[in-house]
Parts: sequence; C-alpha cells; structure tokens
Amino acid sequence: QVQLVESGGGLVQAGGSLRLSCAASGRTVSTATMAWFRQSPGKEREFVSSIGWRGFITSYADSVKGRFTISIDNAKNTMYLQMNSLKPEDTAVYVCAVGRLDSRDSRNYDYWGQGTQVTVSS
Repeated sequence: QVQLVESGGGLVQAGGSLRLSCAASGRTVSTATMAWFRQSPGKEREFVSSIGWRGFITSYADSVKGRFTISIDNAKNTMYLQMNSLKPEDTAVYVCAVGRLDSRDSRNYDYWGQGTQVTVSS
C-alpha cells in the first residue's frame, strides 16, 4: 500500500504561482512513476504531468508545458508541481498518483491521493 497526501493548493490570481506537494509513504519501493492529474466539475480527469521515480523522465500535457515544472525529492519521498503563469482554466482539484508505468492514462496508476483544490481567479 502507498499513501499519498497532497498540499499547497489555494486561491491565486491569474498570472500567479503555486507549488503543490505530494508526500508518499508506505511501499514506495514499488513505485515507478508519480503523476499529477486534475479534475474540474463536468470534465473528465486530465493528465497534467508525470515523473519517473528517479526524476530523469518527465512528461507534460501541452496545456501546461512551459508553465508547470514537476520534480521529486527521493530523500523525502515527495513530488512537487511548481505552477507558474496560472490561468483560470487551470482551476481544478489536483490529485497525485503513483503507478508502475510511465503513462498518461489514469488507469495505469494504482494509488491516488485525496486531492487539493486550486482556484485561479481572473
């Protein structure tokens, strides 16, 4: 079992920044990839970004490329998402996940956090 706890969400004006954290505990030895997804009311869960457990391989959705940066601190078992130049359309619940494959498909992720709300005002 892997437990995930997100933090760092909040309310920010358009153009602002936030940094999300996802702390992992439990059987993290089996983790290959960590990822962020987001979901807003009436929309399907959307891939945001992923990172290999050692931090060498990263992937971003086109909608956030150049604005968001994913990173991982293995010593702390914590993943981060630095979000800059935020837009109102970034408003969503951001959820972290861990899985065994480097994938943008949420079905390939085994463990999920509860999520943290990000609201960007115009």
